[in-house]
Parts: sequence; C-alpha cells; structure tokens
Amino acid sequence: MQTHSHFAIAIDGPAASGKSTIAKCLARELGLVMVNSGAMYRAVTWKILQMGLDPHDTAAIVAALPTLPLTCGVNGRYSTVAMDGKVLDEELRETSVNQAVSIVAAIPAVREKLVQLQRDYLQHTSVVMEGRDIGSIVFPDTPYKIYVDASEEVRAARRSAEGVTDSVAARDKADSNRNNSPLMVADGAVVLDNSDHTVASAVAAALDILRGQGLEVRD
Repeated sequence: MQTHSHFAIAIDGPAASGKSTIAKCLARELGLVMVNSGAMYRAVTWKILQMGLDPHDTAAIVAALPTLPLTCGVNGRYSTVAMDGKVLDEELRETSVNQAVSIVAAIPAVREKLVQLQRDYLQHTSVVMEGRDIGSIVFPDTPYKIYVDASEEVRAARRSAEGVTDSVAARDKADSNRNNSPLMVADGAVVLDNSDHTVASAVAAALDILRGQGLEVRD
C-alpha cells in the first residue's frame, strides 16, 4: 500500500495508550506529517449525530456516506479533518461522539471510505499515522510499525485526567472484537509498553524501534 516515494510509520494501540502523543513527537523529530486517523472516524460520527441519525442504524449511515462533505488535509505538521469546509476540533471530543464512535467505526463501509482517505496522504507526503488498524489494514506493507500499549489502569487514569468518562475496557472490547479491521498487533509490529514511560523516554524508545526496523534516524 506504499505509493510513490513516500512512506508511512504506523502507530497503533488502544485508547489512552499515548500513541497520539508519541506520533506527534515522532512527526516533529522526523520532519513528517502526523495523521490522526481516529479524528476521521470521530468526524463522521459527529456528522451523523448532527444529522439526527442513530449510530446503530447501519443502513442509514451507509446511505448517507456518499453525501458527507468530509475533507482531509494538512496544517503544518498535522492532519486536519473538516465537514462543510469547517475544520473540526473540540467537536470531535464531545461526550456523544465518545459514546458512539466505536459503533460507527465498526461499519465496513465507513472503514472502507476512510481507509482510502488515509492511504491518499501518501500521494503527497510521508506520514506518521496513528490509529487502530494502520499497520494491519491501512499500510500492511510498511516496515515501520509500533503498537503502543499501557495497562488498563494507567489508560483509565489518563482518560479521567482528560475529563473523558468512557470506559477504556468497553472501548477495547468493542475495537478488538469487531469483525472488520479489529484492534490488533500487526504482523511485524514491535510492542512499546508505555505504562511507565515519560513522553521523552517513550519517544526515545520509539525511535530505537524504528532504527531497528531500518529507518534512518539522525542521532
């Protein structure tokens, strides 16, 4: 799935494992664009809720998908996601979105649409992309794969500190047990346990992993 001369670094892991923070730091360190694939699923979820659709009504969501005014772009070193030309930010973290995103993200047609948008980034730039199926589904051929994990207790504490009240255990179960693109450690991925790392030490560990996978990283 690699295209042109651009490449992808896949950062997967469960909720609140720290994968987004690590991905952002890696993008800055390596001069790449960080893509938050989860923001795309949250944007679709936010929009279908705004439309008054039931997240469990798969048929209605599939019917609405072709008309969703979703665009993905880049601002500096970070990906953006917009609806109707409006870049979404705080909207993506609304409680209603937190509660529904796993349901919407499990719909195969939603994943198919967004996976293609994720792959399209390589037409323009190399990326550090974080999510739940980046190494397994979006870019299975990339040699650069890290699975960031942390204990359930640590992840629950992080979510609580962020003011998020959803259950990491419930989210893990939903993401791991869905039939389409489940959360998993991709073939070739190295697991990074981020339970006790600082941000700096976690990024250093990730860079060491990438060096071991053949990426040229300056010291």
